[in-house]
Amino acid sequence: MSSILSVSQINTYIALKLRGDQKLRGVAVKGEISNLSQNPSSGHIFFSLRDGSSVIKAVMFSRQAEKLRFAPFDGMSVIAYGSIDVYEAGGIYQLVATQLLPDGEGNAYLALLKLKDKLEALGVFSAPKRQIPRFPEKIALVTSSGGAAAADVLSIVARRYPLAKVELFPTLVQGADAPQSIVKAIGLADGSGADTLILTRGGGSSEDLSAFNAEAVVMAVYNCRTPVISAVGHEINWTLCDLAADLRAPTPSGAAELATPDIADMRRELTSLRGMLYSCASSKAAYFKDVLKRYEYALAAFSVKEKLASRQAELRALKETVERQSRHRLSLANTELSGLCGLLKSLGPQNVISRGYALISRNGELVTDAEYLSEGDNVKILMRGGSADAEVKNINIGDNDEV
Repeated sequence: MSSILSVSQINTYIALKLRGDQKLRGVAVKGEISNLSQNPSSGHIFFSLRDGSSVIKAVMFSRQAEKLRFAPFDGMSVIAYGSIDVYEAGGIYQLVATQLLPDGEGNAYLALLKLKDKLEALGVFSAPKRQIPRFPEKIALVTSSGGAAAADVLSIVARRYPLAKVELFPTLVQGADAPQSIVKAIGLADGSGADTLILTRGGGSSEDLSAFNAEAVVMAVYNCRTPVISAVGHEINWTLCDLAADLRAPTPSGAAELATPDIADMRRELTSLRGMLYSCASSKAAYFKDVLKRYEYALAAFSVKEKLASRQAELRALKETVERQSRHRLSLANTELSGLCGLLKSLGPQNVISRGYALISRNGELVTDAEYLSEGDNVKILMRGGSADAEVKNINIGDNDEV
């Protein structure tokens, strides 16, 4: 016996089955609209698609519904693009539509999808995107010469970055001859030496923009050597050229802004950088000035001139000290000499004689000891007031009390 499943489990299982079937992803369903309603708060559109014998429920969520270029109504024949899904709470399978086109546009849209798949397989859309030059010298503008797109681009480039030259390569932008004209203009622009190529036109219907979905035009963008900005239509519009270009802009004005820097921002940035540079330079200058001053002090400390001046000062101080000490010692010596002279003078023979003493000399030499005399020696006696000659009669050695 099979296991018992809940309603939710059955609906979930069915939903997984349907969501896993790739044939139900990205389908196109043709039918007439019936039971059309739009939720006023969410903006979602609910409707059914019917043919002669069957009906399928459908929903288009607000994000896709906002992009519709027409107002759908009951009885209108349309082609809806989307995927089959299950509303599990109600057990209802439905078409979740992402595109809705009037029946006449459906075949053209299918052809566009087929071409997109072909080019995608060739790697046209997945090729590495090139960087748009930040400071272009020349911009090649491929668009209609009398259109508002050209005027917008020229005006914005002149205001944002007047240093860039803009060269217009006029072309048809819609009609049967437009693809060939666009391809030719892209070729001329690519060979003009421009830094950036802007391919643009204003908004319009899918038919108006169809030239930018032509295979020849898309391949011309893909093979372009110059980085390409594609700005075809307005933000809600997409073309195959947008996918092949290096950068997509939502509008012609947006392309001009993406292609150029804002000179006002550059001035502000330069002013800021100048202030930073001045501050940095001042700080560095102060730092190196301090370092230089320290080196000057260090160099002065090791300078031969400074050392010589220092040694000369030391020598002068030493000379003054030596001279001062010499004078002091000379003064002491003179004082000591004067004292010795006075002592010597007081002990001189004349002073001794003046005090009542006598001196004895023999043959002109002073006799200082009795041992030096012999009996019979003739001597001279010097005394105060005169002298006398005498002859030694007797010598007594060791008796100082006797004459």
